[in-house]
Amino acid sequence: MSDRPILFSAPMVRALLDGRKTQTRRTLKFQPAPEISIVRTTIRPDDAEPFHSFERRSLYGNYAGEIEVRIKRGDRLWVKETHAIVPRTAYRMSEGVQQTLRPGDDHDAAVYAASWEHSKPGRWRPSIHQPRWASRLTLTVTDVRVERLQDISEIDAIAEGCGQYSSSTKLSRPFNSDWKGSYREGYAELWNQINGAGAWEANPWVAAYTFTVHHGNIDKIGGAA
Repeated sequence: MSDRPILFSAPMVRALLDGRKTQTRRTLKFQPAPEISIVRTTIRPDDAEPFHSFERRSLYGNYAGEIEVRIKRGDRLWVKETHAIVPRTAYRMSEGVQQTLRPGDDHDAAVYAASWEHSKPGRWRPSIHQPRWASRLTLTVTDVRVERLQDISEIDAIAEGCGQYSSSTKLSRPFNSDWKGSYREGYAELWNQINGAGAWEANPWVAAYTFTVHHGNIDKIGGAA
């Protein structure tokens, strides 16, 4: 079991807090060639740890290999989000705005853009710079799959915490009236917003992680997660 950081945007953090998000998909650094037709999960007999292997089938014969996925079942992920580090007494903290104290420090606190909608407590820091002590959400990975992005189902799209696609959605591609009310198409639009126009259409290989959400710092929840 490993502890790893993972970045989320403010809307996705709100989905985690609300209990609407239990999956996330991340593009694999290694992208198998288009002619690869099968990706399967295999169990090593010696340690029963899963790994993801692929087969390429062509006129020239079959080729097998392994896709490395860093995050595995049982790993804990501490969420990094847009935040600010402020003196605890510098601002009046409204109810519902969580703060996390630095261990052994009575002054520094963290506030979060996802929970602070109407005003800014100071200059926001990008999620990548959030220290571990300031994380307020911990995810325990329960399942890992390797698949093409467009293999996502409607149920999986709901678990991603995205909204439904509708005629009022800001479009990055031509609107199709059949998409109205579809969470899967809502996720496709979200993917394009995050990764750029055409990212969904590129249909990359992704790692799909399923997890349970724990409200608390990874070092405070300890083994309870």
